[in-house]
Amino acid sequence: MFTGIVEELGEVAAVEELAESSRFRLRGPLVTEGAKHGDSIAVNGVCLTVVDTADGEFTADVMAETLKRSSLGALAAGDRVNLERPMALGGRLGGHIVQGHVDGTGTITERVPGENWEIVRIDAPGGLTRYIVEKGSITVDGVSLTVVEAGEADFTVSLIPTTLALTTLGVKSVGDPVNLEVDVLAKYVERLLGHRAAAGAAGAAGAAGAAGAAGVAEPAGAVR
Repeated sequence: MFTGIVEELGEVAAVEELAESSRFRLRGPLVTEGAKHGDSIAVNGVCLTVVDTADGEFTADVMAETLKRSSLGALAAGDRVNLERPMALGGRLGGHIVQGHVDGTGTITERVPGENWEIVRIDAPGGLTRYIVEKGSITVDGVSLTVVEAGEADFTVSLIPTTLALTTLGVKSVGDPVNLEVDVLAKYVERLLGHRAAAGAAGAAGAAGAAGAAGVAEPAGAVR
């Protein structure tokens, strides 16, 4: 589990295209320190598994599903990336609960600079907007952010100078894709409520069927 607090602005050292996947070599001395085969590191919000490490770099295999669902497939050598190690048990949850499982990609449509911040507008896939609420949490390229405004097809976030200086969001341009992960709690709540509604409907239908089978008289004037 991650928190969306980027630890290091890393760099793509190389990308090797394989048959149905890609192997990335990424430079990040801080997150690589102490990392070993099988560990997890989030790259632009995508949880990847470390294959090996050497000289401040690590390699990771990226499967076709990940390349399709995220913006990692567009990365090339020299691109900067946001890096974060998983939160240690007992550590502070500085951002919010982030799984590193990208739900889809959005597109930056507007950047409006302010005195000490910048408002960024991002188009989101239609299936995700129902999980985005004003003042709720969302992960953009691995960065935990607070939603300023939530629209029907997009949302805005406010970036402070630290975020602009220490993450890729400071250099992203209008038209660039970004990885989005919505708050997982919203998805669980939706799932639970959906099951409850379905169970309630099934129970009502079953009760009506049982009453009919038992020959319960219908009220006068009932419409069939």
